[in-house]
Amino acid sequence: MKNILLILLLANILYLMWGMLTGDESQPGVMVLEESDLGPPLDVSAGRDSDTVASVAAVLGSGEPSALQAVIGRMCVTIGPFKAGSDADSAVLEYSNEGMKAHSRNTEAPVFVGHWVQIRNIPDPGVANEMLRTLSEGGLSDAYMVQTEDEGLKISLGLFGDLAGAEKIELQAKSLDLPAVITERMADRMVYFVDIGLPPGRGAGAIIEKYGQDRVLLRDAATCPQ
Repeated sequence: MKNILLILLLANILYLMWGMLTGDESQPGVMVLEESDLGPPLDVSAGRDSDTVASVAAVLGSGEPSALQAVIGRMCVTIGPFKAGSDADSAVLEYSNEGMKAHSRNTEAPVFVGHWVQIRNIPDPGVANEMLRTLSEGGLSDAYMVQTEDEGLKISLGLFGDLAGAEKIELQAKSLDLPAVITERMADRMVYFVDIGLPPGRGAGAIIEKYGQDRVLLRDAATCPQ
């Protein structure tokens, strides 16, 4: 019996050693996985194209709050209105020299002319003449009478480009117990606009900084003037 046990033990040892010597070594190859093992697919293309992604990356560090806004969904900007055609021409030349497509166009539109100081709602010419006499004696001799169909009789005390000058005349007339008011004077004039195409990676931050947000319109590609 003892010999039989030794023979069985020796056989087990020899079988173990044979298995170690003939076992498969790890080899590089392909592992086949079920698609469900990978989880849901990643959607990296929704709402993005290569030009847009590059443009966003180019302006993230610009520090300009309007630059990023101009890149996403914006292809061009319009600057204006310019009152003088020469100013529009200068803008076209500047941005053309920077490699952008730029051109000017003109149209007629209401333009702010100045702050108009007036005395309004005067009932008749006799009252207006009395007011003019009071104004002249008070040092406002440049006042004159104006009558229009839509606004009736009034007295003009002057048109001023700066608000401070208009307010000074307004207070001077009120010190004479005359109800002067300030209104914005508008008139139809030829004005000029400059349309600029923004290349990939270029935002509108610098343009807005130069001309101000009220004079720069960010446009979608579909509304860029041709």
